[in-house]
Amino acid sequence: MSRTPGVRRVAVVAASPVSMFNLAIPEMLFGKVEVDGEPGYEVVICAPEPGPVPTTGGLDLHVSRGLDAVRDAETVLVAGTGQRYVPDPRTVAALREAAAAGKRIASICSGAFALAEAGLLDGRRATTYWEQAGELRRRYPSLELQGDVLYVQDGPIMTSSGYAAGIDLCLHIIRGDYGAAVANRVARLALVAPVRPGGQTQFTQTPLPPERGTACADTRGWAMRNLDKPLTLTDLARHAGVSVRTLTRRFHAESGVSPLQWLLHQRVERAKELLETTTLPMDQVARACGLGTADSLRSHLVRRTGLTPSAYRTQFDRRGTAAGPPTSSVA
Repeated sequence: MSRTPGVRRVAVVAASPVSMFNLAIPEMLFGKVEVDGEPGYEVVICAPEPGPVPTTGGLDLHVSRGLDAVRDAETVLVAGTGQRYVPDPRTVAALREAAAAGKRIASICSGAFALAEAGLLDGRRATTYWEQAGELRRRYPSLELQGDVLYVQDGPIMTSSGYAAGIDLCLHIIRGDYGAAVANRVARLALVAPVRPGGQTQFTQTPLPPERGTACADTRGWAMRNLDKPLTLTDLARHAGVSVRTLTRRFHAESGVSPLQWLLHQRVERAKELLETTTLPMDQVARACGLGTADSLRSHLVRRTGLTPSAYRTQFDRRGTAAGPPTSSVA
């Protein structure tokens, strides 16, 4: 099948019965990526048997492509069912072939079971929806289950937990391919949160407040507009009109991380955008995102990406267009 030069092809395998929400996530997010006015991805939905595919909502979804689409793709993503299921042997065989060919392979929700059945998670860190985590561990004891995170990348293999965590995984992939500026633009277009760190919790242990995750929204927005300032916990609590203890509790309930962890993540993301889209000297980038000094910027960026600021700028030096997949460097 012909393809536009420079466009990355993603084959999304619909597990049966597929969750329509899980299936829609990659099409929605990858479909919003544009680089120099051209689409960044081509998303192809496929199934072991072309034709009607049952969904968890009781509908039939017509999928016209078979697993031959996997051979034409650079990235293969298995969209899970959101419930217990036995992976189709044809999907398992296609995943093994894709892995042998060096393709990037990912899963959303219970799609991790297909990757595990193919042996792709043996000895690797992985996650899945928390309700299925125990069964995944029992059925595939050779994997290293990360039970309370949003997504995990172990080499070319990526797994995410349930439902909306698939959004975080896809944004993580976009960021790796095209940089933080592009990923954050896609997040804004899709009206979802900016790229979140994979180690953030799945929110299974801490109940949300009555506002269902919006009590600190104004304070988060205010902090984003003032990242260049040396914000403290006291500053955040004062803006929210609560004590530091209350702010910390609410913040963790809504975002899964502490206020200062969230703030540091946003500072690093802002630094990435500035490195990608401006020619500001490193000390000015550091001050603009609130990291203080060029040395501090370097330390945090190396810890998060494996790249120094200059290497990161070189890697993503076309205003959000990646020169290629990120490579690790601490030079």
